[in-house]
Amino acid sequence: MEITHTKESCAASRRAIQDTLEVINGKWKLLILVTLLEKPLRFKELVREIGVTPRMLSKELQDMEMNKLISRTVYQTKPIAVEYAITEHGKTLNRVLEEIKNWGMSHRNKIMREE
Repeated sequence: MEITHTKESCAASRRAIQDTLEVINGKWKLLILVTLLEKPLRFKELVREIGVTPRMLSKELQDMEMNKLISRTVYQTKPIAVEYAITEHGKTLNRVLEEIKNWGMSHRNKIMREE
């Protein structure tokens, strides 16, 4: 099946890609999502796993919660515990993450072979 590219379809594609990039932009969001796919984690566990600063992680988590990619659960323990988990909506990015991972591995292999 051949895809026809019109001015309108290209504009719609650009808008959709721009919307996606605005939601997942930055160095850390995709890494956070991949990490939370394994299991829910607390804030300090995410800092350790990913190697991000607490300040940056806090900002990214707020953005991701606003975009419904992750959920935040507060446990009334002493001290209070907060756990982050990927939402069903966030899991819809799983295929994208898988393709990015595959491309990254292929790219790394290509670059390493050419050095």
